Amino acid sequence: MSQPTVLVTGAAAGIGRAVALTFARQGWTVGAYDVDEAGLATLATEVEGLGGTVRTGRLDVTDAAAFAGAVDSLVGATGRLDVLVNNAGVLVGGWFADQDVERHRREVDINVGGVLNGCHAGFEHLRTTAAAHGRATVVNMASASAIYGQPELANYSATKFYVRGLTEALDLEWGRHGVRVVAMWPLFVQTAMTTTLKTGTTSSLGIRLGPQEVADAVWAAVHPSRPRAAIHQVHFPVGLQTRALSLGSRFSPGWLTRVVNQRLGGGH
Repeated sequence: MSQPTVLVTGAAAGIGRAVALTFARQGWTVGAYDVDEAGLATLATEVEGLGGTVRTGRLDVTDAAAFAGAVDSLVGATGRLDVLVNNAGVLVGGWFADQDVERHRREVDINVGGVLNGCHAGFEHLRTTAAAHGRATVVNMASASAIYGQPELANYSATKFYVRGLTEALDLEWGRHGVRVVAMWPLFVQTAMTTTLKTGTTSSLGIRLGPQEVADAVWAAVHPSRPRAAIHQVHFPVGLQTRALSLGSRFSPGWLTRVVNQRLGGGH
């Protein structure tokens, strides 16, 4: 029970896998969950090869009862939940009206429902851990697309606005319990989600980030520097492009932010 514990969803590949390995290298016990059981098996082998401790399980994050069961099982084995990383997500690219409505609903179910279920399932354990050990943290995977709605990523962008809003509200609600809630804001990352993705924004900005860069940013957000802790930073842009876009939107008038995003999206 002396080892801190992190639970990561979508851990079999991409950003989630990089996050799991990053925490394992630092001596944390890792709970890794995904629908990809084969990917989890290779992750477990890799973590154990590092001398780390890992517990894996199949989890569909849209199933609230299953999520609660996974969290309860992990904490039952480790005695604590220091960090919950709501990373699982999907991305549907293309013009909104060209996509089947069921694809949109599935994207909402995973990107929105998964974060909702995770936060709800994890709260009591996070609060208990914070009371015993001083703090606990929820890390929600948002996106630079939550800065302004993105053409060809309309529904995905909307799901990340939900993540942004929930993060801000829960950080205010849960702060009195010693639980921080933060959001990561990467731009496009080189994962399976973006392998075939081609939109106006990917063409204008490229896909420059790798999973490890995001994982390193997650680690830094969980262990904030003194300045970040002093201002209680909630949103963490990942990469120079996202920092520039985020800063620009903060100070530019709404009409200019719209024009910039229209141009980045290909001027449609």
